[in-house]
Formats: sequence, structure tokens, C-alpha cells
Amino acid sequence: MKEKREKRLNSEFRKEIYEILTCKLKDARLTEMFTITSVEVTQDLKQAKVYVSIFSGSEQAKKNTFDAICAASGFVRRELSSAMHIRTVPEFTFYLDKQAEYGEKIDKILEEIKKKENDNDENA
Repeated sequence: MKEKREKRLNSEFRKEIYEILTCKLKDARLTEMFTITSVEVTQDLKQAKVYVSIFSGSEQAKKNTFDAICAASGFVRRELSSAMHIRTVPEFTFYLDKQAEYGEKIDKILEEIKKKENDNDENA
């Protein structure tokens, strides 16, 4: 039963945090497109890890956006306490999720291999 509640809370936190960051947060550094990929809440609801994926061509813009999100941790917590009806709102720690970048890198490598195989077939 606890596992089911944790999954439901993780999902609800993910949606609410994204909504707060995109609609209510006014920070000039928040310029890049991002998504909240997942949230992991501890069983005691004291801590939560929030994984953020930022889509940007510029590393500096990505860093600025991530810094803005991290700085908004207290704001997000206050907004969640008024939006959700739970006894304890966890303290959020944001992490940069690099799975999308890793997947993109793998796709490029696979395309290069495929291209080399095609070139070898044409030369043979």
C-alpha cells in the first residue's frame, strides 16, 4: 500500500512542480525548455529528488536555467503546501537528468556506424 501511495505522490509532485515552475515562477534566467522527468520521495516524505531535463544548445543557458530552478526550491515548496492537501511537503533537491543527452549521443554513434557500413557496401 505504501508503494502505491509513493508512486501516486511522485507523479502528482512531478506534475505540480512543472506547473509551478512554468506558470508561477518569474525568473529571467528561466529561458530554456525543460521537463521534470521524475520525482523520488522518501518514505517519511521529508526529502525528494527532482530530476530535470533541460533542452538547450548552449551549456551556459542550460546552467542558468538549472540554477534558476534550484534557487526556486523554497518557492516551489511553499506553493505546493498551498496547492496539495498533504501533511508534510518534502524538501526538494534538484538534479540534472542527462538521459536525453545520452540517448542523443548514442543515436549519433549508431548513425555514424550505419553510414560507414553503407559506404563499405558501396565500395565493395
